[in-house]
Amino acid sequence: MKVKFVDVANMARWIQREGVENIMVGMVDYLERDYKRWEKFDKIPRVASHTPFGVIELMPTSDGEEYSFKYVNGHPSNPARGFQTVTAFGVLADVDNGYPTFQAEMTLLTALRTAATSAMVAKHLARQDSTRMAMIGAGSQAEFQALAFRGVLGIDHITIYDIDPQAIEKFKRNLEPLGFSITACSSTDEAVIGADIITTCTADKAQNQILATRHVAPGVHLNAVGGDCPGKTELEEGILDISKVFVEFPEQTRIEGEIQQKPADFPVVEFWKVLTGAESGRDNPEQITLFDDVGFAINDFSALRYLRDSVKGTELEVDIDLIADPEDPKDLFSLVANVPSLI
Repeated sequence: MKVKFVDVANMARWIQREGVENIMVGMVDYLERDYKRWEKFDKIPRVASHTPFGVIELMPTSDGEEYSFKYVNGHPSNPARGFQTVTAFGVLADVDNGYPTFQAEMTLLTALRTAATSAMVAKHLARQDSTRMAMIGAGSQAEFQALAFRGVLGIDHITIYDIDPQAIEKFKRNLEPLGFSITACSSTDEAVIGADIITTCTADKAQNQILATRHVAPGVHLNAVGGDCPGKTELEEGILDISKVFVEFPEQTRIEGEIQQKPADFPVVEFWKVLTGAESGRDNPEQITLFDDVGFAINDFSALRYLRDSVKGTELEVDIDLIADPEDPKDLFSLVANVPSLI
């Protein structure tokens, strides 16, 4: 049986054809629609296999009609060995018969959906007059974050700091030709001056404090992306105490997010409730809002469906023969039997 498939080359062609910024703006629409029907989905924390080298995870969910999962790894030491920190692929399946219907690479797609999720949340939590974003970390996710925030919120003034000067130069090289105003900074203290939004996204698997309480001014929206597994945080604990904290799925975020630093009863708001009106978002202009983003399976569900719908009927999807499908469903052996001729 044939399953539609988007490989790395066709994923890159799709992104080049549609444009990174346009894709993430479109993906936000899919994310918002799925978050508004959050209660329809099966939800569990991702299934993680942790080793000294990194983590390998499965992220499943279903809305009762379609099922999806993503396979993803996170190995912070990989770049030093010539490998990507994160790689992934994903699958959509028909709940009715259990057959997979669509498969795609998700290393690039995850980068898009992570940034699209950040921008979706900031659209509803950041001050409407936000014009400037500070970015702490200039790794693989940085350009996607910047483009998502420009596409969704119109922000094109970026101040950036990374401990690796070459990463900052890479960021400027990629984005300045696209019309961004970028200020390279020599410290976090310098980068956050005057920022309306602060995005933290680093890869080191450690309980770091790359952002301190003193860095966070009243009214700032914090987009904390890098703390995404047990033992990995980016924010000084005191920041949580002065912020209204929003999460995707608390059962997962309490294990992996910034709030792993806090007791199990630390108060958080599930972001989907903001979209449905069950909870408020930002309560006043001076409030500090914090999105403790660890990535959740419904985000991947939305991204896979957006991709599938976008490439449907084009040369960017190909058929792969993935499912053994004998003429008689009860006779799987017929596919391997070698019956000698009786003639």
